[in-house]
Amino acid sequence: MLKTHNCGELRAANTGQSVTLAGWVHRRRDHGGLIFIDLRDKEGITQVVFNPEISGDAHSIATELRNEYVLQVKGEVSKRPSGTENSKLPTGEIEILAKAIQIYNSSKTPPFYINEEVDVDENLLLKYRYLHLRRSGMRDNMILRHKVIKFMRDFLDVRGFVEVETPILIKSTPEGARDYVVPSRLHAGKFYALPQSPQQLKQLLMVAGMEKYYQIARCFRDEDLRADRQPEFTQLDLEMSFVTEEDILSLCEEMFTSLVETLTPDIKLIKPFPRLSYADVISRYGTDKPDIRYGLELKDISSLVSDSEFIVFKSAIQAKGVVKGICLPGCANYTHKQIEELTEIARGLGAKGLISMAWLPDGDDAGDLSTQVKSVATKHLGTAKLKEIFKIFEAQRGDLILIAAGSENIVHKILDELRREMAKRLQLCPSNLMAFLFVTDFPLFEWNEERKGWDSMHHMFTAPFDEDVPLLDSDLSKIRARHYDIVCNGFELSSGSIRIHTRDLQEKIFSILGYSKEEMEDKFGGFLEALEYGAPPHGGIAPGIDRFIMLLTGSKTIRDVIAFPKNQAAIDVMTDAPSHISNLQLDELHLRITEQENQA
Repeated sequence: MLKTHNCGELRAANTGQSVTLAGWVHRRRDHGGLIFIDLRDKEGITQVVFNPEISGDAHSIATELRNEYVLQVKGEVSKRPSGTENSKLPTGEIEILAKAIQIYNSSKTPPFYINEEVDVDENLLLKYRYLHLRRSGMRDNMILRHKVIKFMRDFLDVRGFVEVETPILIKSTPEGARDYVVPSRLHAGKFYALPQSPQQLKQLLMVAGMEKYYQIARCFRDEDLRADRQPEFTQLDLEMSFVTEEDILSLCEEMFTSLVETLTPDIKLIKPFPRLSYADVISRYGTDKPDIRYGLELKDISSLVSDSEFIVFKSAIQAKGVVKGICLPGCANYTHKQIEELTEIARGLGAKGLISMAWLPDGDDAGDLSTQVKSVATKHLGTAKLKEIFKIFEAQRGDLILIAAGSENIVHKILDELRREMAKRLQLCPSNLMAFLFVTDFPLFEWNEERKGWDSMHHMFTAPFDEDVPLLDSDLSKIRARHYDIVCNGFELSSGSIRIHTRDLQEKIFSILGYSKEEMEDKFGGFLEALEYGAPPHGGIAPGIDRFIMLLTGSKTIRDVIAFPKNQAAIDVMTDAPSHISNLQLDELHLRITEQENQA
C-alpha cells in the first residue's frame, strides 16, 4: 500500500519510527517558519509538521497545500513538545516530522466545510454526497452500518440460517404500496416489478425446505416520502419453518439486545422487551407504534362524562365517539398562546378544538376544587366529576390535562401527536435509551371506507389464529391475525407474521379481499400451486436496517445512514435521477411519451 500506517493508530510508543501516511488535508496552519497540517483518512487524524530545517523541499511543497488535497507524507514519529498535546485526538501525543511529500491530487474549494459539522442545506449535501461522506459523522454512520449488518450475518449464521439472494426483477403483484415497474425489451408491452419485499419468494424458500432463510434485502416502494422513508431501502429479511410467534420474537429480542450491547454499549435497553396487544397500545397510546420511553398515557373519561351537559363531550358521545386526554406534569401555568399552539396541532388533525384543564399550582387543598381549576368545562362538570377526572389522570396540583372529544380514530391521532410533541417540549426522551416493544394480536382485516371492502391490515399472506378461522364466514372485524410488530422509540422497525401455508385458506383470504378465481390464478397462480406441494407451517419478519441504524445513531432522518439516498422528492440530486431517456431507448422498450406527458 501507499502507506505504512493509518492516520488514527500512531501513539507515543511509535516515537522514532519512520512511517508513511496518506490521506486528505483536514486543516492547514502556517506558523511562520513551520507549516502544520492535520492529515485525515478513514481511521483518524495525525498532525504533520513541515520544518525547512528538516526538509526544505517538503516544506516548499507544503506551502501549496490547501484543505482536501490528497497526499502522501514520509517522516518520523515524534512526541509533541510538552504543553502542545491534543487530548481530543487519540494521536494527540505525537506528530510526524515530514521528510518527503507527494501531492496525488489537488482539490477545488468544497461547497461546504468538511472539517466542521455545521448545518448546510440538505440538497447541497446530497448533490455533493461524496464530500459529505468525508465528514466524521457520516463516516462513522457508514462504519457502524457495516458493523450492524456484519453482526446480523454472524448472529444468524451460527444459528443455522442460510443467506439466499432473491431476484430484483419480479412479477408485479398487489402487496400494499405502489410498485416500481421495469419495461421489458424482449417482451413488448410486458413489465417486471422491483420487489416491495421478497414476500412470496421467501415463503417459496420454506416450501423448498430451506427452513431458516435470511437476506440483507433491497426493497422498493413508490410511495410518498418522509424522514424515515426512502423509495429504496434495506431490510433484514427472515423466514423460518416449523415455528411459532414466540420463536421469532425471542430470536429478534436476543439479536437486537446483543447487537446494541456489543456495538453501542453506552445505549441502554428496557429488558425484557415489553409485549402489548394491538388493542392495548391503541387504547393507551393512540397508535400502534408508541414511544414508551415516557408516560403521558391516554386516559378515557367517556363513561364518566356521558351524562354531562357540556356540549363538546355530549355531542361526541352521542355520535358514538370518545372523550380521552393526557396529563402534562407541571404545565398548569401554560399561557393562552401555548395552549393555542397545541390546539392548532389538534385542529390540523381534524379536531374542532381542544379542552384544557389546568389545576392551578397555588390554592387550598381543602377548598372547592372547581375554583382551583382553570377550564371552560369547569362549570359544566362540578366538583365531584372534577375530582374523578383528576383521579383517573393521576393528576397533581400544577398539572395540565388536555382532552379531545370526537370519533375514536381522530381522537387517537390527535393525542398521539400531542403526546409526542409534549415529550419533546418537556424533554422526556432519554437520548441514550432504545425502548423496544413487541405489538401483537392485530386485527386480520380493516375496513376500507373508500372502496367499501376489506383490506389486510398486514398483508394477504398473514394467517388468522386457528380459533378465529370460523369467523371468516361470520364476523371479519373480530378475527385476530398472527401478526406482530417490533416498535422502537415511536418508530415501527418491522412487521412480521405467521403465514398461511394451505391453498384453501389462502384462496379464502384472497376471495374476502375481492379477488376472483381468475385474478387469483393470474396474479398468484404459481404461488398457490406451490402451497399444494407440502408447504410447512412457517413465519417471518423483516426489520428495517436503515430505520434501526437511524435510531442507533440518533440521526434525524434515514438519509443520514444511507450512502447515496434520494431527497424527499425522490430525486437523486447528485446523479440527476430520474431523468429522460433517448427516443432510441424508448423504441427498444416499445414505449412512447405522450404529448401531454412531455408538457408536464
